[in-house]
Amino acid sequence: MKILVTGGAGFIGSHVTDLLTNQGYSVEVLDDLSSGLRENVPQSVKLHVTDIQSPVAASLMKKNRYQVLVHHAAQMDVRRSVEDPAFDVRVNILGLINLMEAGRENGLRKVIFASTGGAIYGEPEAGPQPESHIQQPVSPYGISKLTCEKLLHFYSHEYGIPYVALRYGNVYGPRQNSHGEAGVIAIFTERLLSGQPTTIHGDGRQTRDYVFVDDVARANFAALNFHQESTAFNIGTGIETDVVTLHHRLQQATGVKKSAAHGPQKSGEQRRSVLDCTKAAEYLAWKPKVSLDEGLRWTAEWFIARKNSS
Repeated sequence: MKILVTGGAGFIGSHVTDLLTNQGYSVEVLDDLSSGLRENVPQSVKLHVTDIQSPVAASLMKKNRYQVLVHHAAQMDVRRSVEDPAFDVRVNILGLINLMEAGRENGLRKVIFASTGGAIYGEPEAGPQPESHIQQPVSPYGISKLTCEKLLHFYSHEYGIPYVALRYGNVYGPRQNSHGEAGVIAIFTERLLSGQPTTIHGDGRQTRDYVFVDDVARANFAALNFHQESTAFNIGTGIETDVVTLHHRLQQATGVKKSAAHGPQKSGEQRRSVLDCTKAAEYLAWKPKVSLDEGLRWTAEWFIARKNSS
């Protein structure tokens, strides 16, 4: 089975690439390195440096006839999507169409799509949110991910290419970049370790479902071996943690006792997010294994090791 992982030099995609490679699959990576790092890709894995919107990416799909597309390349910054919705659409929606149009007549047999559980549902009517929860995203990013799921449904219905959409919670762990599109855990961790001030936007009582990256990689592996009809699965923990609590626990994980300041709330960000992952447990035999405290400790250790080696 020949697999292409887009965004495979990035944070989540590189962990997925590692796991699939270790499981013996033939894996190649496509990444424009705008946020990913060449060093994240194993030397044994071929890296194609190009944009998913490009004719080069389409040619690769046609020439190499990948059977499975594991699609993680994306514009993933909620705040940037609010500031520049057109850029979000070009990368996330048109980028996916470019790959699917090239792949549908050239051997593509399955798609695993990195979607979002944190942004696709909007503000929860109740939590945790199941996959059946009404989908009312409040950011262009969430809208583009939902649109991509609908496009994959079209390709499944029209061309018989099944897909699995994995709706991630807030993923964190080693290799996460603390700049640009980074998550709050990477930002807080690096700032605490470097002695820089940390800022909590709003009152800090907004909640998220934080899921460790190794658990997310296992979900991709489980989705690869899921052979029923196309569907979506939430991938999270079912536990919501507010930002004030998260900062306190990161102080414990890093050993740095430094309070955070509070700044203005950011536009496009919802108040709560927590995912019901019962469906993934039932159909993928997947459950998260890493607790938040354990994952924060491992993440802090990685940042500390990187800081000491620089």
